[in-house]
Amino acid sequence: MKKIFSKRNFIKFVFVTMILSSVFVTIRMIMAPTVASFYNPDVRVKSDYFLMLLQCILGTFAMLLPGFTEKRLKVNIPTNMIFVYSAFLYCAIYLGEVKNFYYRIPNWDMILHTFSGAMIGALGFTVISFLNKTEKVPIYLTPVFVAFFSFCFAVTVGVVWEFYEYAADGLLGTNMQKFGTENGTLFVGHYALSDTMADLLVDCIGAFAMSVIGYISIKYDKNWHEKLMFKRKIN
Repeated sequence: MKKIFSKRNFIKFVFVTMILSSVFVTIRMIMAPTVASFYNPDVRVKSDYFLMLLQCILGTFAMLLPGFTEKRLKVNIPTNMIFVYSAFLYCAIYLGEVKNFYYRIPNWDMILHTFSGAMIGALGFTVISFLNKTEKVPIYLTPVFVAFFSFCFAVTVGVVWEFYEYAADGLLGTNMQKFGTENGTLFVGHYALSDTMADLLVDCIGAFAMSVIGYISIKYDKNWHEKLMFKRKIN
């Protein structure tokens, strides 16, 4: 008897969830007021749902990215990696934005940044593996260097993501960097920077943890990291 829950079924579930969430948010946006009432300032308005809809649409296209990458780059992406990637999108977009976990669950944003740091760190091992497999300049890379590259790659992606959040907050009026409360009250001074610095810190923690795991895997031939690495298709 085929299992109901499997990694592939979960990936499909997340994709369908993104589509249904887009429909749900669109309906709520149509029904929502344009401006919040004085007596109920915490109610979500059309602009809130528009930004949420944008996230859901981006999440839907993000779910198509692994398949596009496989065809474009002629690689095989392990189901384990797609499963981890899908779980992150589900937690970040559906639970975080639609279900409002960013405000309802303490440190939800920090948990996701730690998770993403480790996930991008795992991707870093794939990147350096592909760059190293060249016939023009054969180079032997030590496990320490590979792990260090993975760490730096993940941290750099984390920094670029903070640039994206800063730009989105300025251009679209979002609160991705959590410089204020849910009702719009702005934080003042040093506290306004705490979310960004905390995100970068936990990015480093997640990336470091994955780098250590990858180092041990390579150094002692455990092959743990290969379960998440892309593989070139053999013609």
